[in-house]
Amino acid sequence: MIAMDGRSFKREIARRVFAFELNKATHKIESGDRAVQVLLPTGVSCNRVFIVGVLLDREETRPDSDFWKVRISDPTGVFRGFVGRFQPDALESLLKIEPPEIVAVVAKIRLFEGDTTTVVTIRPEVIIPVEREVRDYWVIETAKHTLERINRMRKGGNELVELAWQVYEPDLDYYEEKVKEAVRTLLDQHAMVESETEARESEEPEEVSEEEEKAKAEESEVESWEGEEELEGVEDIESVEREEDWELEDIDEFEFEEEEWDLRDILGE
Repeated sequence: MIAMDGRSFKREIARRVFAFELNKATHKIESGDRAVQVLLPTGVSCNRVFIVGVLLDREETRPDSDFWKVRISDPTGVFRGFVGRFQPDALESLLKIEPPEIVAVVAKIRLFEGDTTTVVTIRPEVIIPVEREVRDYWVIETAKHTLERINRMRKGGNELVELAWQVYEPDLDYYEEKVKEAVRTLLDQHAMVESETEARESEEPEEVSEEEEKAKAEESEVESWEGEEELEGVEDIESVEREEDWELEDIDEFEFEEEEWDLRDILGE
């Protein structure tokens, strides 16, 4: 609860929302006793969101401006936002993070209305690095929340639900499929990691004689010199190593237990 001029304001709930839905939000709801709200296509209003995704990049809008553009991705799309001196905690954290990095973010929503289009952006209040387990759990929980809102849209009878139908005319089957795709992405990722882990475990080390070890050592020494010749044209060897690390980012060792969350309700199986 926040007190201002003798009045009390309750901090708005930070809703879990996928990027594909938030990016379609274009309608503002203004009320004298509440902060400006954004109407989501699934029939609820909010002015703060809780998201977890990959910080793709951060770019200062002008040199020494302390105003940064950020892009954060989830399995359905990309959130775009700005962090500046009016969000000191978020700015301090952001400057310590080197993309790509998985981050958890609590942010306010802003709508910029142009002549021909309306753009939704986020203003992070909190941004912290997190593990993949947190990201994956967020995807599952956000999927559940989104499906609950979709079901309420189908039933109707709520003022905000009716307004969302009038403003957006959403294709709920499409929304539902996007949610399921997000969950399938996690399952596919887990299956890939599990398969690679089993393959590594099944490999048995071969017995090598002393003569073979000596021969391999000599070959390795020759190859190392050949490698140095190949790298003569590369100015920054560290950049090559960073590119290799980037490819390894896709390998997730999170032990994802499908039964733990019972995904049948989400996937309709």
